[in-house]
Amino acid sequence: MCLSALPVFGTFYKMTCIILWIRTFSRPVQALSGVLHLGMIRSILFVMRYRPEHKIETHEKIVKDASRRVRAEGLNGAAVAAVMRDAGLTHGGFYKHFASKDELLIESLKEGFRDIVASLVHAAEQSPPGEAWKAIVKAYLRPEMCEHPERGCPLATLAPELARADKRMKPRIVAELVNYRSQMLPFMPGRRTVDKERAFFAIFSTMIGAVEIARMLPAAARETVLGSARDLLLRSF
Repeated sequence: MCLSALPVFGTFYKMTCIILWIRTFSRPVQALSGVLHLGMIRSILFVMRYRPEHKIETHEKIVKDASRRVRAEGLNGAAVAAVMRDAGLTHGGFYKHFASKDELLIESLKEGFRDIVASLVHAAEQSPPGEAWKAIVKAYLRPEMCEHPERGCPLATLAPELARADKRMKPRIVAELVNYRSQMLPFMPGRRTVDKERAFFAIFSTMIGAVEIARMLPAAARETVLGSARDLLLRSF
């Protein structure tokens, strides 16, 4: 037998055993046997057509799609029906992946921070020694951050909404902010940790505000705001 056929043969063997088991142990309900056998076989085939990793991959896809929607459209952008439609799933399948919509929002926020951290860390690691924070400033204050909020920093889109979020969500939101700061801190200017923390808040507050204002302006005027903030920060530390 060809080795490549073994997985197929294994599945066929398992199915044969299952069908024989159904026929053997369902004889007392002869009147319903035809329906019982067909229904059970269909259920088994439905389960077996997916790989074990399928649910994890589907969950990740939902979170990534929701994260982009939230950053582009705000917290209300992650409507359950829209997110599940994007993933090619039904509304009813939502609760197989999330306990509530709040759970989806928190995971979407985490994904957004993972995106921006990966982008900024990459810029910092490509910079000359001692220039990491400058590379972060230049990467953050690009016109692309205004043009594609779905790929940008969650704070530049969601800060006012997150400030008004439900009290039950606040501790988890704060935890994500603390994690964001912790990952950026090693690249900030300053010798002491306290100096790096001050620099982080000064730099990121300025950048977030600049991007928020620039997004309200026509495309031709955005670079004036971004460039002014960029020049100010690069001269300040």
